[in-house]
Amino acid sequence: MRKYFSEAQGAGRFVEDFRLALIQLHVSAVKSDNLQQACRLVKEASAKGAKVVALPECFNSPYGTQYFKEYAEKIPGESTHKLSEAAKECSIYLVGGSLPEEDGGKLYNTCTVFGPDGVMLAKHRKLHLFDINVPGKIQFKESETLSPGSAFSVFDTRCQLLIYPGAFNLTTGPAHWELLQRGRAVDNQVYVATASPARDEKASYVAWGHSTVVNPWGEVIAKAGTEETVLYADIDLKKLAEIRQQIPILSQKRNDLYGIEMKK
Repeated sequence: MRKYFSEAQGAGRFVEDFRLALIQLHVSAVKSDNLQQACRLVKEASAKGAKVVALPECFNSPYGTQYFKEYAEKIPGESTHKLSEAAKECSIYLVGGSLPEEDGGKLYNTCTVFGPDGVMLAKHRKLHLFDINVPGKIQFKESETLSPGSAFSVFDTRCQLLIYPGAFNLTTGPAHWELLQRGRAVDNQVYVATASPARDEKASYVAWGHSTVVNPWGEVIAKAGTEETVLYADIDLKKLAEIRQQIPILSQKRNDLYGIEMKK
């Protein structure tokens, strides 16, 4: 089954149950420290049985329009090279959160994914940039410095799962973080996982944290707090199949009225 990436997300098929790990990383101002800690925690997660590991959005850089140009790099580059090495060494699927990418004078918020052989399976540039203005609470515009991606990203894998590396804030986090995850889990009848940076109260943009895994029934089965941690969840594909049997929504799909058209 193909895995479609939209806003650093995807779905695929696994032939057996597996352990998932979400790395809720404390992101500092030192890129080399972020890379070292991310790879250390990836290897720790693999040692504890994780076959799919995900990092958060902007894992190697502070999240902020004032930082994107300074921390941006080419792909492939230093950060993706280290992610590739970690995926190969651990023989895992590694969703590399996202990082600021520079290409042709433009900046992108880009997610890379690596297979167990270390090969890059996908490079997805965020399509829908995050612009928000809630008076008295938060104003933030990715579009001030970032350019949107121009294409969907497709690759093959074996896991049936939606993974969202994200960085919600203290306004959108309590209002929408878990709500959106549970909604996507139910309407797609899949497991949904969200990987957030750890919260840093001193940062210019304070992340919500609370990395989460939701099952296809919409139940939260694992949830982190706000500190740096590795969150684990065992993905039970038998349960997924049972839920799809019990509520066979795909059999009622109206392909005569709607569908997905990919731009060529």
